[in-house]
Amino acid sequence: MRVDLLTKEYPPEIYGGAGVHVAELVKALRNSIDVQVRCFGAPRDESGVYNYRVPAEMSSANAALQTIGVDLLMANDTAGADLVHSHTWYANEAGRVSQLLHGIPHVITAHSLEPLRPWKAEQLGGGYRVSSWIEKAAYESADAVIAVSGGMRTDILRSYPTVDPAKVHVVHNGIDVTAWAPTSNPELLQHWGIDPARRSIVFVGRITRQKGLPYLLEAAQQLPEDVQLILCAGAPDTPEILAEVTTRVQQLQQSREGVIWISDHLPRHELAAILSSATSFVCPSIYEPLGIVNLEAMACGIPVVGTATGGIPEVIDNGVTGWLVPIEQVQDGTGTPLNPELYVNDLAQAMIFAVSDPQRAQQMGVAARERARLHFDWTAIADQTRAIYDLVCR
Repeated sequence: MRVDLLTKEYPPEIYGGAGVHVAELVKALRNSIDVQVRCFGAPRDESGVYNYRVPAEMSSANAALQTIGVDLLMANDTAGADLVHSHTWYANEAGRVSQLLHGIPHVITAHSLEPLRPWKAEQLGGGYRVSSWIEKAAYESADAVIAVSGGMRTDILRSYPTVDPAKVHVVHNGIDVTAWAPTSNPELLQHWGIDPARRSIVFVGRITRQKGLPYLLEAAQQLPEDVQLILCAGAPDTPEILAEVTTRVQQLQQSREGVIWISDHLPRHELAAILSSATSFVCPSIYEPLGIVNLEAMACGIPVVGTATGGIPEVIDNGVTGWLVPIEQVQDGTGTPLNPELYVNDLAQAMIFAVSDPQRAQQMGVAARERARLHFDWTAIADQTRAIYDLVCR
């Protein structure tokens, strides 16, 4: 079997969880099948990986139109594949056109959904309507859809009610617990001004509405004075949200010590060292299909405070490997809390509880790593994915 995997992100050009998923899935799938990767961006050195750039004639076009240009180039080259597997709306059109042009099955992995990210209109303008159209057509015509959590499956069927539920399968994201493991690097911590002797909470994520960073910054005002807040946050969606977060971080830094903002995209071994030094991780997302960052933190041996939304409750074993923060959300696609003040207060109380007993947090971190190892192994995930390939190729 030859599978052409279609993606915007692929190493070294990775900026989100979808890219991490693709990289690890390809590695695991290649143990049993021929996988060719077709990705956006610069040339890669890896065998079987082909890159595609925006056509020169479209260099000044809306970003959504540029994406279509890349997708058409990809689709042209998928001739000869037994199946195409696309990841995110950026590659969905390449998968759908391949399906039509070459008469081969199209499988989608859903990492997020455009109807549940309406704030992207800030980033894409009218291109958001184009991306939404692409995604809808792809999902409705796909031979199979893989949801990265049960929560995501529910969202898919609610957002696209004409999709046959029998075609939507749940295969979780995974984690490589040999690559993500407790790591010591005192020099790195010193470089960033992190005191390993003090309690700390770490956030890792892109600066985007769905990650809930403004809520975290508000909740952090209630943390005990000696608790450090380490923000590994970059890749802002828009200048507006970057400006908002910058202002909030500066205000927090003026009111308390130990607020450290790292905007650099850190390599894995450095991020693992920062995670390993923390008392707890925090994921204040208001939209999160699963949250690979939570698995990364767990694999590094720390418990997670996470919003009880999307797929997060399928990752965190509440009271055993972390704490779930309740949230009631507006059902308009934004994920906005119905009562933002209550959510912020509940988030603050969960973080305070998480750092109140470092010995308990350490024990929960051990349980968190074990849960990551047992339930989110990439080999098992690749086997489940391969079973779906076999199903649609029969």
